[in-house]
Amino acid sequence: MFQLLAQNVLNALQLGSVYALIALGYTMVYGILTMINFAHGDIFMVGAYLSLAGAAFLLGLPLKLPLFVVFTGALTFSMLLTALLGVTIERLAYRPLRAAPRVSAVITALGVGLFLENFTLGLLGPEPRHFPTLITTTSWQVAGLTITPLQVLIILLAAVLMIALDLLVRRTLLGMAMRAISYNRPIVPLMGVPVDRVISLTFAIGSAIAAAGGLMYGLAYPVLDPYMGIRIGWWAFIAAVVGGIGNIRGAMLGGFILGTVEVFTPLILPSSTYRDFVAFSLLLLLLVFKPTGILGRPVFERV
Repeated sequence: MFQLLAQNVLNALQLGSVYALIALGYTMVYGILTMINFAHGDIFMVGAYLSLAGAAFLLGLPLKLPLFVVFTGALTFSMLLTALLGVTIERLAYRPLRAAPRVSAVITALGVGLFLENFTLGLLGPEPRHFPTLITTTSWQVAGLTITPLQVLIILLAAVLMIALDLLVRRTLLGMAMRAISYNRPIVPLMGVPVDRVISLTFAIGSAIAAAGGLMYGLAYPVLDPYMGIRIGWWAFIAAVVGGIGNIRGAMLGGFILGTVEVFTPLILPSSTYRDFVAFSLLLLLLVFKPTGILGRPVFERV
């Protein structure tokens, strides 16, 4: 029983790491613009497909590159292009609507998500794509647990990215500018902060981290389709809200909570079909009793 519990905790850490990376994009955009980027799940999907394209290209070269080099190249390629996609979406779709009612931005975000889904569908077709194996499939037996190199890589890489992002937001000038815009955007331009550039960088960073999550998800669950971002995006959004949307550490915490919910629900309830029910029930209860999330704080409107 203890070994089963420990094995599922390990699985929850793996899945929660992916959810946490995607949730960071939601919480970063909300923290600065107080809008929900509902297209973020589809940006994650595009990042997964770009990772697949990068890996397939490198594997097809006659150089016989080591798998670690292929993994690193696919990760870099996906993060760079997905960051460019995030900046493009912000520049063309969201920036013209900053002064518009918030519902306009929400509708636009939903429209951008639909565009990305259907563009991918039209370009690549509806057939699921299978992700190549980039990490050795051997496993280690430790105290009765089955640990794979892929699980270790996902958890460690996600931890490195999350720690790096947390340090960037809290210890750098860019992070200080992000927090200043979040606190009082009308005043920040008077202090010489380039607001548009900081917002674009925020979209770029959030999208790049989602692309890293897409690569890890593709390696762990190696079947991609154009609509995969819908459910994953909603779960990551719930993770951001549960942890406290607008709070970087809250998004990380919420991702691991949702990963735990998804892994442990089939062990407690008779079917895995109850996962969505449990996740949305958790969200509903939290919104009733603590609307700001676990680590979130109340935000007061300034007039």
